[in-house]
Amino acid sequence: MSVEPGWYVDPADPDTRRYWDGEGWIGAPIPVDATPPEGPPPAEPPPAPAPASPATPVPAPGGPTGGPPLPGQPQPGQPQPGQPYPWQPPQGHGQPQGPPPGWPPGGWPGRPPEPRPHGLPLAGFGARLVARLIDFTIVFALNAVVNGWFVWRLVEEVTPYWREVFRRAMAGDSSTDNLPQPSEQAGGLQVVILLIATALWLAYEVPTMASGGQTFGKRLVGVKVVPMSANEPLGFGRALRRWNTLGLPTLLWYCCGLGLLLQLVDALSPLFDHPLRQALHDKRAQTVVVQLPRGNRTTTGERTTPDDRTTTREPTTTGERTPDDRTDPSGDTP
Repeated sequence: MSVEPGWYVDPADPDTRRYWDGEGWIGAPIPVDATPPEGPPPAEPPPAPAPASPATPVPAPGGPTGGPPLPGQPQPGQPQPGQPYPWQPPQGHGQPQGPPPGWPPGGWPGRPPEPRPHGLPLAGFGARLVARLIDFTIVFALNAVVNGWFVWRLVEEVTPYWREVFRRAMAGDSSTDNLPQPSEQAGGLQVVILLIATALWLAYEVPTMASGGQTFGKRLVGVKVVPMSANEPLGFGRALRRWNTLGLPTLLWYCCGLGLLLQLVDALSPLFDHPLRQALHDKRAQTVVVQLPRGNRTTTGERTTPDDRTTTREPTTTGERTPDDRTDPSGDTP
């Protein structure tokens, strides 16, 4: 089994991390807790060439008189002792080098480490589910306000039909004759309700995802959507492509719940995707969902870094102020 190129812990030195190019380790190691750079390490400068030694004269083929070669002399086209054949590449150059040092034959020793896109851990399925439920609750509340009247009219249209069906079922009557049918207005109300619900979902999710990669639910849970190529805002086009795969099937709820089935498959797809845990809408937009560090969950497209405004209070036995007093230039303490 081949191992994909990337930064991995060196089995020979677990305190360092090195880049594996698919055939061997390249570049200098870095500390295991350091954030690896994007892609492979920069190429090392080639070693200085060794000083040339005086050329050794090679005797011409044949004997001293140019006749047939003497016994024990190499034939024309054959290599000198210890040299490769002309068509044979040097050993160790361009040939597969096998597994890295310290690995057993056949692949990675144990479970491979999880990817860390842009130095951040992948978000778990539980955190993503909680964030999605929070967002659904907000979108449902918006629908209750905007779509409430249309839903109420639809319920009035279909209630006589279902009331009669239920009454006959309780009486043991399975006939369907003379059932009160909903008017033609019921079908139009269903289409309007689904259109409004889809538009509300789009207006709620796409702009916030385009600017910061987080909806309100994702911000509360501390997860963020970032592109696979760079740690930057998604932009409107990528955010719209990501939402289309999950949000547009809402219009197909009218078709015997087909849209709901498609959305369920999409929502469960991260459970079966390895190693990046991408949902179908993530694959469409080439994005991943990462977990932000606690206490520093930003909504911008910049990489999260620890707060560098830390002050150290040193013990003092005098009445002098410590560096933590932050005296302003005028001499007054704020």
